[in-house]
Amino acid sequence: MNQPQKTQYIRPTTFYRKGDLILFRDPELFWLGKPGHTFVARVEQSWTKPGSDQLRYDVTELSSGCLHRGIHPDYMRLLPAADAMRDIDTAPLDGADAGAMSPAAVAWLRQQLQPSSAPLPRQS
Repeated sequence: MNQPQKTQYIRPTTFYRKGDLILFRDPELFWLGKPGHTFVARVEQSWTKPGSDQLRYDVTELSSGCLHRGIHPDYMRLLPAADAMRDIDTAPLDGADAGAMSPAAVAWLRQQLQPSSAPLPRQS
C-alpha cells in the first residue's frame, strides 16, 4: 500500500539588523486591493513575541515617519545597498553618453569631477 509522501516546506529565515532598509508589504491591504500596501522602511528593533518563538520587527516607514510594530519577517525584504548603488557602480566611465545613464549616476559623476574647493586667489 503506497502512501503519499508528505512534503514539508522549510522557509528560509532572514534576520534583519537595526538600521537595515527593507521593503514591507502589508498582506491584508495587498490581498484586499487597498492602496498603501507596500512601502520602504528602516528596521528599529527586533523582539520575540511573548509565549512563543515568533520573531517580530518594529520598523519606521521612511516616507511618513510612521512606526509600525510587530511586523512579521515573511513580509519584509532586505533592500541591499548594492542594489541602490548599482547604476553608479556600473556607469560606463569611458566617454559614456550621459543620456544613457540614470540621473543619479550623472549627478554623482558631476560631483566627482568638480574641484573640491575654489582655486586660491593669486598673490601679487
